[in-house]
Amino acid sequence: MGADLSLIASLQQQLVQALAWIDGLGAIAPLAFILLYIVITVAFVPASVVTLGAGVVFGVIKGSMLVFVGAMLGATAAFLVGRYVARDWVASKIAHSPRFQAVDDAIAKDGRKIIFLLRLSPVFPFNLLNYSLGLSQISLKDYVIGSVGMLPGTIMYVYLGSLVGNLATLGAGDGSQTPEAAMVQWIIRVVGLIATVAVTLYVTRIARRALSAALPDEAIASEKL
Repeated sequence: MGADLSLIASLQQQLVQALAWIDGLGAIAPLAFILLYIVITVAFVPASVVTLGAGVVFGVIKGSMLVFVGAMLGATAAFLVGRYVARDWVASKIAHSPRFQAVDDAIAKDGRKIIFLLRLSPVFPFNLLNYSLGLSQISLKDYVIGSVGMLPGTIMYVYLGSLVGNLATLGAGDGSQTPEAAMVQWIIRVVGLIATVAVTLYVTRIARRALSAALPDEAIASEKL
């Protein structure tokens, strides 16, 4: 366990260094960021650090757009790899998962809606879902359209990253603001973060209810994160 934690910490540090390098690339930084996001998604690397970093490097609006594009392209690439290149490997990962079979059955009935709800709900791991859905009955078109459901969570994490980044700058002592102005700015950002989290949690709750109606209860409860 200690070795695993050390490996994760090392990987996260390398991703932070990659983000720092991208931040210095100027006009081509957005393209480099998207390429990085595609690579880590296909490589099964958790993308949370990079998503948070987008808020620091690019801000909320631009960062959210770049993360969404990178995540969509990466998820689509993983889907195609799972469907056409690594079917046996992916099948071995989900061979004994009643939850995936339940998802596949639901997809056969209403694929686009189910994919959208799966993307809203954090119950299903993002990276494994990308590959495993390649073995499902969903079409590529419906998979891409349904994956728009990842947008609310994307915005929340990018916003969180922008807040952390700005607070770090504030903590270093920004002489361009009075203490009162800095405090007001801090409060506004925290309130915005709370509102963003509340909206995302509300949408996730709706998604879980809809999934519970479409899938067997034990399929949802078997592997909660």
